Amino acid sequence: MHLTLSGLLILLVVAAVCGAIGRAIAGGSHGGCLISIAVGFIGALFGSWIAHHLKLPEPIAVHVSGGGSFPVLWSIIGATLFVAAVHLVFRRR
Repeated sequence: MHLTLSGLLILLVVAAVCGAIGRAIAGGSHGGCLISIAVGFIGALFGSWIAHHLKLPEPIAVHVSGGGSFPVLWSIIGATLFVAAVHLVFRRR
């Protein structure tokens, strides 16, 4: 896959938005843009994995140059589940 600079920037922005939405749904407030990007990419991997095993389609995807796509809906769902799991494990007392 050949990814251009503009394609990479689009992926980073979409991952940040998906990660921020997932963090907002799950109640995560600590961290900034880099944390949202990381959570968005982790959510995309986790959500896509879940969708694949449940044989669910990919209804919303952002296609970038080079033939790649980013699963927006599964990224938000995966990010929400990931942040919720992290909150359960590292709960502050």
